[in-house]
Amino acid sequence: MAEMNDYYGRIFTEAQLTNELKQKAKVMPSMIKQNGKIICNRCGNRVSPNHMLQTGRIYCRECLIFGRNTSDSNLYYFPQIGFPETESLIWKGELTPYQKEVSQGMLAGIAQKSDLLVHAVTGAGKTEMIYQSVASVIDQGGCVCLASPRIDVCLELYNRLSRDFSCPITLLHGDSEAYKRSPLIIATTHQLLKFYRAFDLLIIDEVDAFPFVDNPMLYHAVNQSIKDDGVKIFLTATSTDELDKKVRKGELTKLHLARRFHANPLVIPKMVWLNGLQSSMKKGKISNKLNSLLKKQRQSHFPLLIFFPNIEQGKQFSIILQEIFPAEAIGFVSSQTENRLELVEQFRKKELTILVTTTILERGVTFPCVDVFVLLANHRLYSKSALVQIAGRVGRAIERPTGELLFLHDGTTKAMKKAIAEIKEMNKKGGFG
Repeated sequence: MAEMNDYYGRIFTEAQLTNELKQKAKVMPSMIKQNGKIICNRCGNRVSPNHMLQTGRIYCRECLIFGRNTSDSNLYYFPQIGFPETESLIWKGELTPYQKEVSQGMLAGIAQKSDLLVHAVTGAGKTEMIYQSVASVIDQGGCVCLASPRIDVCLELYNRLSRDFSCPITLLHGDSEAYKRSPLIIATTHQLLKFYRAFDLLIIDEVDAFPFVDNPMLYHAVNQSIKDDGVKIFLTATSTDELDKKVRKGELTKLHLARRFHANPLVIPKMVWLNGLQSSMKKGKISNKLNSLLKKQRQSHFPLLIFFPNIEQGKQFSIILQEIFPAEAIGFVSSQTENRLELVEQFRKKELTILVTTTILERGVTFPCVDVFVLLANHRLYSKSALVQIAGRVGRAIERPTGELLFLHDGTTKAMKKAIAEIKEMNKKGGFG
């Protein structure tokens, strides 16, 4: 029976189950016809008739990674069952009055079965604000999933919630251990495709992040993984057009928090002209202007996070920097860095003094007292949302709610101007002039 436990609330292809398990499961067709199109019943995507096996059956390419779903077969799911009632929250911290207001708004939304959008500035303390809601569902025997598009965010959430909740927690991502049933699941948004009518509460963090943002398949996964009477809460620091539309239509109730937990304003980026960066890097150098900006920052001894839009150039820049500043401990991380989590932890512990990174660290990580330089800030890869998130790394600590935040560029973009305007607008909403 313990083995059977791990199947409740989940969906499988025929090939993933024994005959014995198939007999215990509910069945649904693998694909359906809709307006003359063939739709995959697991991921909601249109299936091309060209994706054909030698047997003549067609299959869905979009969710192939979770097991091949073919026509003329079935999908199997196991209805969710409840968990024992408990008292799960062991966090002893206090919410600020602003956080408390949003937390109570979430509890009211859950009671009314109303889906919510929580728009809170970076550093507002979103994670702590969801604690009461998460506990209220788990303690009554329900199942909660906290999903994010980014693995780094999931790992950070897993570490924090493991400290603050006493119930078993399962972490799910592409490289995680096998699923073990628990009342609290932390997962990347793609992993939601493995669940069917499983969650009483589904909280999606960083909804504006790639690959979730306005992605129809992942929205389908959200809607299919939640129970019919379940509640969805979307968390973001920079809302999306799709979600704002849902608020206007009345499909989502919006809760707003425009203040950081330490009640100080968001740090506003300074735009600094810097040209010739790439040409000087080709010669293994950096300009005098950048050199003096870096020297000045290093005199403060605060950790420095440097963002680069491109992996190869970022790596090259970190090597050049190490030669120019031999006394500094410098690291580089990107989506391709195997020991990324280790390096991030070293930077957090101040074992590394400068960390060069791509946008992989634009969100979901907190480094106390950090300064941020965004190099090539006018690069097309930096969207308004990415720049707002990057800016949000600065000034998060109560002991240093300010910090140096530079957008270094050789020509301003709409994204840069919009990001700064949005940060100023958030400060205005938070009561800062």
